[in-house]
Amino acid sequence: MEKIIKLALEEDLSSRGDVTSQAIFDDESGDFSLIAKDEGILCGSEYFKNVFAQIDEEISIKFLFKDGDKIHTSDIIAKLSGCVMSILKGERVALNFLSHLSGIATKTAKYVDIAGGKTKILDTRKTIPGLRKAEKYAVKCGGGVNHRMGLYDMILIKDNHIDAAGSITKAVEKVRDKYSDEFKIEVETRNLPEVQAACDCKVDRIMLDNMNNATMIKAIAICDGKVEVEASGNMNMERVKEVSNLALDYISIGELTHTIHSFDFSLQYKDANKLK
Repeated sequence: MEKIIKLALEEDLSSRGDVTSQAIFDDESGDFSLIAKDEGILCGSEYFKNVFAQIDEEISIKFLFKDGDKIHTSDIIAKLSGCVMSILKGERVALNFLSHLSGIATKTAKYVDIAGGKTKILDTRKTIPGLRKAEKYAVKCGGGVNHRMGLYDMILIKDNHIDAAGSITKAVEKVRDKYSDEFKIEVETRNLPEVQAACDCKVDRIMLDNMNNATMIKAIAICDGKVEVEASGNMNMERVKEVSNLALDYISIGELTHTIHSFDFSLQYKDANKLK
């Protein structure tokens, strides 16, 4: 968090700082309110606070909601007090993090609601470089479940692995020869013969990639509860509504992190004497 925020501040301030605020203010103090202008799920409060901590440790921030809370239009989310120039320096960077992460949490919550608790909603690795941990945290705040964090913490044998290795069986055998049972093994499958092959290998999870409903029903029957089943590929809200009625354990959705509507917040100055 601190590294990515430092980069964001350097991007916005460069070597000259906020030339507008530096011309208008000296050390005047003031009070600001963070206002929600959307409905959804709050996420990113620690990122928001850390932006200002890196600029001026004297800035006081009190959040009235916590990450994962439902928030509504016109809610006062937080109150800030301190040097006006310092607060204005960090305003846009802090709002960028909060808006982006709250947008992910809000979208995830909508998918979780559509799935109706029958199937867990997973994220993917389709994240902004450098923001993966933050974005996956936002998915959790929205009620989703994290898939693997990266290439290092779970085996996922995909189509290119299978084609280059020669078969699912050969790929799984090589993984087990290398790591034994250190990692869970998931296999991406494109058709029913591949589903059967993955089942025969007794892997931990089988991904049904871009299969229609009829094919998925047959694939789930092949798995017969012996292995976790995940559906993936072009999952939008309408599609999730359809497939969540099948006996799936997971649905993975790239859209959770790669297509985001930023949550709208506003940081508004208020005279200290008028603040309630």
